Amino acid sequence: MSLVLLTLAAPRTLEEELLEQLLAHPEWATGLTLSRVEGHSHREMALSVQEQVRGRAGRIALQIVLEAEQAQALLAHLKARFPKPDVAYWLTPVIDFGRLA
Repeated sequence: MSLVLLTLAAPRTLEEELLEQLLAHPEWATGLTLSRVEGHSHREMALSVQEQVRGRAGRIALQIVLEAEQAQALLAHLKARFPKPDVAYWLTPVIDFGRLA
């Protein structure tokens, strides 16, 4: 079993829609972490005037630990559902995962 950490960074406006997709597929997302973050990119994004002045945009970061094969299936699903250049993702190997109790 090869575990990875899938991180999705997306505009806050997509929070509910992304969560709905993840919760509808418990085989991919048995648990997740959601954080509100701010991001900066040199890629052209639709920024509000306030975000343009501050130089960063309000984003969400969703993190899910899952098997590598499941991550690829989930990414294929999300790419079809959200073909948006302002949704970024990355995969990181997980050495170990468990609970303290």
